[in-house]
Amino acid sequence: MSDKMRGTVDMTAAMVISGTIGLFVVLSGQPVMDVVFWRCAFGAVILLIVCAALGLFRSGVMSRSQIAWAAVGGIAIVSNWILLFAAFPRASISIATAVYNTQPFMLVALGAMFFGERLTLTKLTWLGIAFGGMLMIVQAKSGATTGTDYLAGILLALGAAFFYAIAAIITKKLKGVPPHLIALIQVTVGILMLAPFASFGQLPTGATTWALLVAVGVIHTGVMYILLYGAIQKLPTNLVGALSFIYPVVAIVADFLAFGHRLQPLQIIGAAAILVAAAGMTLGWSLAKPRLVRT
Repeated sequence: MSDKMRGTVDMTAAMVISGTIGLFVVLSGQPVMDVVFWRCAFGAVILLIVCAALGLFRSGVMSRSQIAWAAVGGIAIVSNWILLFAAFPRASISIATAVYNTQPFMLVALGAMFFGERLTLTKLTWLGIAFGGMLMIVQAKSGATTGTDYLAGILLALGAAFFYAIAAIITKKLKGVPPHLIALIQVTVGILMLAPFASFGQLPTGATTWALLVAVGVIHTGVMYILLYGAIQKLPTNLVGALSFIYPVVAIVADFLAFGHRLQPLQIIGAAAILVAAAGMTLGWSLAKPRLVRT
């Protein structure tokens, strides 16, 4: 199997795993802080084993400043998990995931604000389409097809997207650092952040709940990160971007199959607008008509 084919398989598997995390979070029935804590704890175990096997704990792999930046990124990524997981029961997995995919626009906005990156007409057009999709989703509020607090769920998903963008920008500063080690630092920071808020006095008693929590940590964190980072090393950026849209599709399908959440027509149009605009932004699609060259 070629590197490109292997990377495609790994990336597809990583996105399918990511698309089912909302299902595991909701079915666990645990408070968000507890779910994220156990995600970090169980994820740290497998990432620790992988980093040790790869020999990443030798001196000189990371500088002190890089460790500090990775820790700050950990605060951002853990905050992202908390907000996204809190959005699932409020706005439904489908809607929260669609709104969460405004991440590329958060990155563009932060890049323009702090790094002087130019906002082109094409980027602004994609942003406008995504914003229109967001308005459709907000207007389509319906208690019959969504969660317990629709608008709050949308706002939480937007906050999650913002913190993901912060984490992505920080990760750019860590170019050359083994990604598995970055992930290990992030989940370790999560353990330290959330330990004071975890309900150790009221631990789950059911085997099913523990199985779901272990899966979120081991499969949706440890295994997913390993597959994802392995794929990124083998695939061109445009293919990574294209395959990443498997994630929201799987999430929407899983939400329907598990909980019967049917999106209203306006919600479907809004979600589709956000995903198409995000794909256009990520993959660099141009909205301008190509000019014919006269000979």
